[in-house]
Amino acid sequence: QVQLVESGGGLVQAGDSLKLSCLVSGAIFSNIAIAWFRQGPGQERDFVAAISKSGGTTHYAHSVKGRFTISKENAEKTVYLQMNSLEPDDTAVYYCAAGRFSTDVVTYDHWGQGTQVTVAS
Repeated sequence: QVQLVESGGGLVQAGDSLKLSCLVSGAIFSNIAIAWFRQGPGQERDFVAAISKSGGTTHYAHSVKGRFTISKENAEKTVYLQMNSLEPDDTAVYYCAAGRFSTDVVTYDHWGQGTQVTVAS
């Protein structure tokens, strides 16, 4: 049973930074791609960033490119999302997901419970 547990969310001011973590268990960590999605109130779940199973390829949503960085630490079985220069529009519940490397939510089979990020203006 693949399980993903997110942590690191919180309330910050615009311009601040946060680092989210996604701990993965029950899977061969080096064989799966991991992505971050986010969902604001009343909105759909949107793609944020993804990293390939090797960690050698990453992809970002246009809205976060240059501000967010996704990374994968195999020894820790953890994927990180470093978020810099946060904006109020980044406010959402952030989910990590495991599956096939893509930007499409339907290609990810396993999901965490989410962590809330709130950016005050």
